[in-house]
Amino acid sequence: MPKMIVSIDGVVIKEVQLTKDRTSLGRRPYNDIVIDNLAVSGEHAVLQMSGNEVYLEDLNSTNGTYVNGKAVKKLLLQNSDTVEIGKYKIKYVNEAAGPSFEKTMIIKAGSAGLVAPPAGAPPAAPAGDMGGNMNAAIKVMSGAAAGREVALVKVVTTIGKPGVAVAAITKRPQGFVVAHVEGAGKPTLNGAPIGAEPVILKDGDMLELAGTQMQFVQH
Repeated sequence: MPKMIVSIDGVVIKEVQLTKDRTSLGRRPYNDIVIDNLAVSGEHAVLQMSGNEVYLEDLNSTNGTYVNGKAVKKLLLQNSDTVEIGKYKIKYVNEAAGPSFEKTMIIKAGSAGLVAPPAGAPPAAPAGDMGGNMNAAIKVMSGAAAGREVALVKVVTTIGKPGVAVAAITKRPQGFVVAHVEGAGKPTLNGAPIGAEPVILKDGDMLELAGTQMQFVQH
């Protein structure tokens, strides 16, 4: 279970297990994590838990919220990240996260319906009828998961960061297509922005999504 370890000047003053979907942090006594210091706003930040992932969101605090020395508005926390508020350091510990596919990224399959095939499109052929050129993967080229390949075995595979940029790669009889699904940050294909209209992928195409570079590879 994820937890926050609060310390000041290297001395741990409290540990808080994150058990609720929403955990508030601030100076006021009604917060779940109370830090009684003038540098801390009454309602400073909130921790939102989704499954095994924890997002930190700054609530427009006066002095800001920092993670690993950088000011943040909203961030998906990684195991061992250090949240800094005033002189307080709050270490995020989530050992159950495991070596998932770069925790800032999501890749989930089977979300059929995110990208609907155009009207009148032929039904997807069984895998055996697709020929030998339908084995494909996304290879991560940058970030902590560089070199990792994720096979595109489902009809729809979504990639990206929720709330930032999410794209969907859809398997069709004629090949694979990619389209932008959600988020303000538009993914790019070989440097050109991708819209909601599906674009056909070719072997070696470079995708960039939420700051992570990926390559589409067909075997």
